[in-house]
Amino acid sequence: MGNQKKIRNYVLCAFFTAIMAVCSWITIPLAVPVTLQTFAVFAALKISGGKWGTISICIYILLGIVGVPVFSGFQGGIGVLLGATGGYIAGFILSGIVWWGITSLFGRSKAVEIIAMLIGLFACYAAGTIWFIAVYTKSLSFADALKWCVVPFIIPDLFKLLLAFTVSERVNRILK
Repeated sequence: MGNQKKIRNYVLCAFFTAIMAVCSWITIPLAVPVTLQTFAVFAALKISGGKWGTISICIYILLGIVGVPVFSGFQGGIGVLLGATGGYIAGFILSGIVWWGITSLFGRSKAVEIIAMLIGLFACYAAGTIWFIAVYTKSLSFADALKWCVVPFIIPDLFKLLLAFTVSERVNRILK
């Protein structure tokens, strides 16, 4: 890999780590408040690629674990990750791995990338919901947890995926 490519990857990695933090602080006041983290995660993957996008996600989470207030509500610390919604944050790594794997196997056509984003999102939902049940209450059914933790976010998250895809397409044309 040439030096320019290495530098580009490092810069994009740092940029998207910061963008994830900023997007976690931006809250859209709906019936259930929504952040823009999902947008940043999938924009990082689409623009940086699976490997570097996933590294950005990991760095973002590591910064939060050590106490940097990069999570929603300007929070940081391992307690956020161990809390009821921490599984969704950790699920971003799973989203990255899923996206990376699918695009590595099937290429980077628009259709493959969209499918990879959707499967990655649902992998994040699954990880987060299982974690929510384990931490919040073991007596809550998976269906009830989905009603609380996933259903209110499906439409906003699909919009964020579409936005990430559209913005990333334009950014990628500029970066090429």
